[in-house]
Amino acid sequence: MRLALQQATAALGALGGLVHLRREGDDELRLVAAAGLPGSVTQVWLRLPDSGDSAPARAMRDAATHWAERAREDLGAAGMIAVPLLGPEGPLGAISLFLMERGEPDAARRSFLEAVAAWAAQRLRRFPVLRAPAGGEPVNNRAADPAEGGGGPPRAPVVPAADRAAVERTARMGDLTSALAEALTAKDVVQAAAEHVLPPLGADGLVIEAIEGRRLHVVGSVGYASDFLDRFLDGISLESNTTVADVLRRRTPVFVESEAEFLRLYPELGHMTPLSGKQAWAFLPLIAAGHPIGTCVIAFSEPRGFGEAERTLLTALSGLVAQALGRARLYDAEHGRAQSLQRGLLPRSLPSLPAVTAAARYLPAGRGAAVGGDWYDVIPLSADRVAMVIGDVMGHGITEAVTMGRLRTAVHTLAGLELAPEEILGKLNDLVADLGDDQFATCLYAVYDPVSRVCTFCRAGHPPPLVLTSDGTPRWPDIPANPPLGVAEPPFETGKLRLPEESLLLFYTDGLIRPVGQDIDDETARLMETAVSAVAETPVSVAEGHDGGHERIDTVCGLITQRLLHDGARTDDDAALLVAHTHRTPAEDVVSWPLPEDARAAAEARAHVRRQLAVWHLGDLEATTEIVVSELVGNAVRHAKGPLRLRLLRSRSLVCEVYDGSLATPRIRRVTYMDEGGRGLFLVAALCSRWGARYLEEGKCLWAEQELAPAEPRQL
Repeated sequence: MRLALQQATAALGALGGLVHLRREGDDELRLVAAAGLPGSVTQVWLRLPDSGDSAPARAMRDAATHWAERAREDLGAAGMIAVPLLGPEGPLGAISLFLMERGEPDAARRSFLEAVAAWAAQRLRRFPVLRAPAGGEPVNNRAADPAEGGGGPPRAPVVPAADRAAVERTARMGDLTSALAEALTAKDVVQAAAEHVLPPLGADGLVIEAIEGRRLHVVGSVGYASDFLDRFLDGISLESNTTVADVLRRRTPVFVESEAEFLRLYPELGHMTPLSGKQAWAFLPLIAAGHPIGTCVIAFSEPRGFGEAERTLLTALSGLVAQALGRARLYDAEHGRAQSLQRGLLPRSLPSLPAVTAAARYLPAGRGAAVGGDWYDVIPLSADRVAMVIGDVMGHGITEAVTMGRLRTAVHTLAGLELAPEEILGKLNDLVADLGDDQFATCLYAVYDPVSRVCTFCRAGHPPPLVLTSDGTPRWPDIPANPPLGVAEPPFETGKLRLPEESLLLFYTDGLIRPVGQDIDDETARLMETAVSAVAETPVSVAEGHDGGHERIDTVCGLITQRLLHDGARTDDDAALLVAHTHRTPAEDVVSWPLPEDARAAAEARAHVRRQLAVWHLGDLEATTEIVVSELVGNAVRHAKGPLRLRLLRSRSLVCEVYDGSLATPRIRRVTYMDEGGRGLFLVAALCSRWGARYLEEGKCLWAEQELAPAEPRQL
């Protein structure tokens, strides 16, 4: 009953509404439901004499719709319309609305309200407990609402055989009302109309079109061949001489009972009827808030007539569909913009790196949920090291998606400064805290070094990663847990783990393991089992090379998400999964030497470079590499302290690293023509593709990279 009242109130743009029922043997109507009205108003309408002059009483007494002018002008209402709730043995009560517009509602709005009342009355006949509370208070709780099934055991309605078809159609309209009230997207509206309109009418075709610009575009259809629908891919002009355009221009339905009648009305469209496979149609304009938004076409494979009652019902149904479609298109537009924003903030693709082969999946929340703040990233660092990060901004909506983008940008910036994981999370914590007390986020940041195979983890309120060794053995690493970003108090604790060769790391957000109604421990165990089985079905071999293994990692990632979230509606949260296959740097590609802490260091460094580049057959880089090493070592000797060490790493680039014991920050400075020094780092920047500094517990490392020409894949 409350659903019928709310639907009628919204459809007619009423200030509010009332439902009165009369119990057997009583001489008054009692208020059982109200919508949109203050308590001071509902108190006045608690009990009404059935012999009185109020609109509900007159509608009940005369079993007819009544309109009363100037009803409750203090509310701003121009009038009150009351429609009886008709049962098989007489009126059961009345549904009333306070309207703002002056003048009695037109026939279409009256028909709609009467159709809603007929559905509500049919529901009452299914649950015929016509009792109001002893105190006469309005019934607002669902359990006590007789039309919602409360208040006593149901019994079969007593309906004359002649009225069964009408009752069934009215019930279908009520079911459609409920389905459309739950419809969020335009596809939901089409599905609801197909399920609840076509069967009772014996129809087998449905097309719903919406106005976009000055054209009508199909948003959904049932019962039509794709060849026929393909003719409307570009839409239908509103100025065209077509049936749907004509219906919209006149804002009145067109009922065509046969193919011959269609050819008589629209002879120039005769070529379309054989293609459609239909022989009778109801062309209904969709009008919402006084504006046309589209059309609804209900079609039949055989000729058939449309009685007056059926035409009224279809007109009322088109009003329901129009409101639902208008609301759904607003939702689709806003949700689409939000999802586009979120997709734009996530990485379009993950980089292909020597140390890590990675794949990711992002699955938006189930039906009805707003966009979330889940994110992930893979960031290349110096010396082939890789940062892997995953996070989740608490909540859903545009604000959370934007916050996610800010955090991802901040991580990229901080990672480029070569800060330690705990320092990066400390900076992110400050950023989230500055956003307000209601902003929180979780994050897991990891840095993998392919030379030492050590992975450093730091997590803030985020689930721990899952590690699978090359033989498929799973383990949960013991990583300290820090509070979420926004409420944490630095310093953050970190954990280190030396990974076995060719390990798999699984980073995920809680949406992957915390679906609605499931136990978290069971889902964590299920994640482990699913990951193990997916890896077993899709073995990853290092012999295939880093790039060759990407397809398999992507398959593993897809299998895990598909099996954990095989039904998108089972979760009300976004889910993200990042799978990383780690590789080690071959020992022959890394070499290191200690250097003296005096003027001899540069000469020794150049000698080491010449010998090693000859071994690696990189003699064409000898001249530039000697200059780079000389400048880096000379800078360390003059401005830093020992111990000094030189390391060369061969990968996709040639990496030169000089380690010293100072934390002083090197920087390029502006020099004049007369200065005798200060050009060292300028030369390094000019000769290399990248250079920088990273800081260690015992000092720092100056590094520089020179790109290598692509070579044939080496067998490992």
